[in-house]
Formats: sequence, structure tokens, C-alpha cells
Amino acid sequence: MINRMALFSDETESFRTPYEPVKGDKVTITIRTMANGVTRAYAVLNGIKSEMSKAYVKGMFDYYTLTFICPDDAVNYYFILYDDDDKVCYNKLGWAENNQSEYNFSFVPGFKVPDWAKGAVVYQIFVDRFLNGDPTNDVEDNEYWYTGSHVHKIKNWNKYPDGLDVSNFYGGDLQGVRQKLDYLQDLGVEAIYFNPLFVSPSNHKYDTQDYGYIDPHIAIIEEDEDSRMQDWEKHNGYARRYIKRVTSQVNLEKSNEYFAGLVKEAHERGIRIIIDGVFNHCGSFNKWMDKEGIYLYKEGFEEGAYQSVISPYRSYFKFDRPNENYSSYEGWWNYDTLPKLNYEQSEELTDYILDTGAKWVSAPYNVDGWRLDVAADLGHSPEFNHKFWKMFRKKVRAANPDAFIFAEYYGDPAPWFNGKEWDSVMNYDAFMEPVTWFLTGMEKHSDYRDDSRLGDGIRFFENMFKNMSRFPRPSLDSALNELSNHDHSRFLTRTNRVIGRTETLGPAAAGIGIDKRVFALAVVIQMTWVGSPGIYYGDEAGQVGWTDPDSRRTYPWGREDKQLIELHKKFIALRKKLHCLKKGSIKKLDAGNGYIAYARFDEVDCAIVVVNVSDSEIKLGLPVWEAGVSTGSKITLEAATDPKADLLNEHRVKYGRAHICLAAKTACVYSYTFPHGGHSHKQTT
Repeated sequence: MINRMALFSDETESFRTPYEPVKGDKVTITIRTMANGVTRAYAVLNGIKSEMSKAYVKGMFDYYTLTFICPDDAVNYYFILYDDDDKVCYNKLGWAENNQSEYNFSFVPGFKVPDWAKGAVVYQIFVDRFLNGDPTNDVEDNEYWYTGSHVHKIKNWNKYPDGLDVSNFYGGDLQGVRQKLDYLQDLGVEAIYFNPLFVSPSNHKYDTQDYGYIDPHIAIIEEDEDSRMQDWEKHNGYARRYIKRVTSQVNLEKSNEYFAGLVKEAHERGIRIIIDGVFNHCGSFNKWMDKEGIYLYKEGFEEGAYQSVISPYRSYFKFDRPNENYSSYEGWWNYDTLPKLNYEQSEELTDYILDTGAKWVSAPYNVDGWRLDVAADLGHSPEFNHKFWKMFRKKVRAANPDAFIFAEYYGDPAPWFNGKEWDSVMNYDAFMEPVTWFLTGMEKHSDYRDDSRLGDGIRFFENMFKNMSRFPRPSLDSALNELSNHDHSRFLTRTNRVIGRTETLGPAAAGIGIDKRVFALAVVIQMTWVGSPGIYYGDEAGQVGWTDPDSRRTYPWGREDKQLIELHKKFIALRKKLHCLKKGSIKKLDAGNGYIAYARFDEVDCAIVVVNVSDSEIKLGLPVWEAGVSTGSKITLEAATDPKADLLNEHRVKYGRAHICLAAKTACVYSYTFPHGGHSHKQTT
């Protein structure tokens, strides 16, 4: 009988080399079995069954390999193992009596994700709510009119966001980010992902007004005589300062220069910069649409598409009455402030956005990557969207070969991972949702809860691994694993297990009944799981909040939860210390009611992660032999969410198992260093 628990393979460097093959490479794929546990091993490669050879023996395992020349087209494969009276298949989900091809291992020759993005610790910043570093660039009360009201300067940094919050400005800016680079570096951040930065009248800036410039209200506002003398009264009462800032190229260039300096300083600290590309729609204030008449009659600007049927930008949008001025148009989710861009009808628009993609990853800005907002809905058909993102990737990578491109996406991302479009995605289905359900039983907006999912470790692994199977390994290694972000409730609020929003329960309720112990468990999973941990600003300091807009509260400077900050620092440092946590394999060790245990391992070391979300102490005999830890060895406690989580610093492995006692609502990470390179298939006997 084949020992199924001994079987292991995946798409990491330990079991496929090269990790990112190109046409003509010699590719070696490997599967691990129990020593003398099978009589024959086969790889079924693009439907062709080939016998594998036993390459070497390591500890209690045999390693079978097959080497082939990488073709030009996509490769998929799975394994079949035999002994005298048994047969079993093996694919991305592990062993199976009968293979399901949708879970085959696969790779696209030539598909490469920038190495820096794999496993990087990313910090997401919603700029207006991070830190006000320069009050002179603040939006002022009544400075301009937006979405039915004048904008407001919020003077109380700690004020809760309003239900209609889009025109409230707290004053956070890039100067504030720059002032806190020491803090971010000390935290262990390796990349910053900014929510949109381009000129926009809203605080969230997902309604771009000008893709060519950083918004002066988060960068530099510089008064000059000409701009102060502009005749602003004729423009529907919009404030002079706003007219100045959107039409004075001199001032806008200053903002761009400031941003370039920020990127340069971040790079000097080893921190990469990712910016948000909102290319599905723009804002009605955009000079192309100009619904509000901001640019009308301004020297150097053409008439906007809303103002004139002969506007050079008319084809950029889809109008209900194409031959009439001031007609209605297609908006994103029918919002007239978010006119949807009409790429299929304008080659000029397409070229402009492609050039924009290249501009910001090039000198002098040298941004390291793009996050793509609602990327799958860019055009009006899936066919066009795939065509566009192929052009975008080609253009951006030509400008900066090390640029990372990932998308906001819900659902199966596999069709986009063809090596010619996206590198990865914001990881909702294969991280945020399974973690949230397991630890809180809550939906990610706090809109409903399912008690049957709370603590269901078996269901957690099933959901995780099925959704992870839809990623090529480089995409999985670089997927952004967030617990919270600007679109969902804060994870710490989800720990109160209360269904609600700010308009139903009030903002104060978001902080009532929270459980920091459960949040700490989530941080442990985030820092030890496959992918790139994404920290939403303020989460590490104990910020709470219902879903958007309440999740966009300010960073609590002066009121930080310093214990949670230290917890993040500890587990980020551990992530960097243990080699296997960057791109190593992952294997379920155990799961049950209220707990999960898994191993990360590679050729260097191994991490054993145990998470107990139940209200009771648990005792487990973990089969660490499945991760290659040999009997007689010791696993060492590296970090815990509570000093009393496990009072023993070491556990001797007996008969392949480590016996662990874990306190309620705690998590521990143990380590083991392989004496001679562990799992590397490069070793042969």
C-alpha cells in the first residue's frame, strides 16, 4: 500500500527547476515518496505518460525525477505512482485516486514575475488618512464643489469618517509618508502600495482627473502671481485655488518632482513603490470629459467630450445620444462622476493609457509596479480586456523589466495568468476570505456571519488549496495576502463577530467586543503563508472600522496599540529569518475543530505553524515527518502570540511526531534546520 502522506510535489524550486522555465531549458520535475514505497513513478506531461527515475534517497524519502526540454507552449502535468497492489495520482491538491485535470501542475514558458515581489511584505497606504506632513497643501473648506456638496477640511484627525465621506479631507499627504519611512523600515516593510495618487477631486482618487500628474493636495502647492490672478468666477463658482491646481502645469510638475524624490528615498531604504492604476473609468472632472466645465475656455485645453460633440475626446466615452452636447453617458456602476472609458472606439485613448503605464515605471519616477483597479472590467468584452492587458504588460515591461503588475480581481484568476497579462492579484479567494471565515466566521464586509465556518480547519484547507491551485506558483508567491483594505471592514472589527455597518450600528460599535488574540492569529497566518503579506495602514496599530468608508479611518498616531505593532515586527522579522517562508513549500499537517497546523519547508529549513482559535487548550501530535523532520530531531519555538502559548522551547520528535500543547486562542511557529540541504532535488546519491 502506498503511503499517501509521504507523497509530495509542488511547483517550488525544490520540486521543479528552473522555477520559471523558458523555451529550450532543461526542466526537471520531482516527486517525493516514502523510501521503497513505490515500484514505479510516472509523470503525465501534456497527456503523455513517461516513466520517472529514482534520482536519490534523502532520509526516509525517495525522490523521482523526469527531465525534459521546455517547449514553447504551456505545460501541464501530474504524477501516477504504483506499487504491487496500489495506484495513486498526485496533482496540486495532493493525492487522488483519480486525477482531475483542472488541478494539474502547470507553467507557461517565459512567464516571469519580478523576484522582489515574491513574498515581499507590502504596506498599503490610503494617503489622505495616513499622516498630514504638510498642512500648507491641505484642501480647504468650500474650496470646490464635488458630488453635491462643497469639500470639507477635517480638522479633527481622529474624527470618524462620515457615511458620505468622499469630499472630506483629513490632510494626509506624501510628506507624511516620507516622514514615516523610518517607521515603515523598522516595521520591516519591503514595498508600499499607494491607493491612487493622480489629480482627483475626491479623497479616494479613484476618479482620475489627470493621469499625468500627482495631485498637489498630497504633494506640492506652489502659489504664483499668474495663477493667483486667474478669473475663476466664470467657472461655476469653483474656487480659484482648485482652478489653479488643475490647470497650472508648473505647479503640477512640482508635485511630480516631489513624488520622484519620495520614490528615490524609498529605494535607498530598500522599499519598492507600487501605484494604483484606475483605467476602467476616470472622473467627470477629467479634462477629457469636463462635465463640470473646469477646463472650458482655458488656454491650452480642448473642449471636453461632455461640452461638445466635436471634442477630440468624444470617442473616449460612450454617449447615449452621440450627436448631442451635454448628453448622458456610460458610467461605472451608473455613477456619472465615474465615466467609463471606451477603449474599443479610440486607439488614441488606448495609446495614452499604455504610455501612462510606461511613464510612471520609467525615470525619473521609477515606480516598481502597478495595481490595476477592476482590471477584468476594463473594456466591454473579455476578448478586448485580454488584448489590452497583453499590450499593457508588453509596454510596461519594455520600460521597466522589473515592474510588477497585479490586479484587483474576485473569482478564478487562472485565465489571466497566461504569462502575457497580469503577474498576480489581490488575493481574496485564496487568502482573505478563508482566513476570515476560519478565524471569525464573518464575511469580509461584516455583512453576514456563518457560525458553521468558524474554526472549521478542514474546510479552511479545502478552500485555501482549491483556490491556490488556480495560480501558477510565481503568481501565488507574489499574490497580495491582505487581512483588510480600503474596500472591506477592518479585520480587527471582524473579530467582534457582529453584523453591521457604520450607518446601521454607528462607528463606535466597530471597536466593541473585538478580540486582539484572534487578530494576532490572523497575523501569524499572514506572515507564514505562501504569498506577499499586505498590511493595510493602521491595522498593525489596532485600527478598527466597518466596511468602506469606515475602513478608511486615519492612522491612530499617538494612540497606537504598541503591542500589536511589536507583534507585527516580530513575525515580519521571523518571516525574513526563516528561508522557507519566502518561497517554500506548504503542507497541511493537521486540522480539526478550532485549529490548523501546517509546514513550510524548502532545502534550507522548515517552519511548523500551529493556530488554535478555539476557547480550549489543545494537545496535538503533529506528523512533522511529512515535512522532512526526522525522528530524534528537535523543533524549536521561534515565536508565539502569547508568551504562555507553549511553555516549552523545544519539542523532541518521536516516531515522526512532535507533541505540542497549545493554549486557547494562541499560535506558535517552530523551526527546524535541515542538516544537509533537506529537500533539494539537486542532490543525488
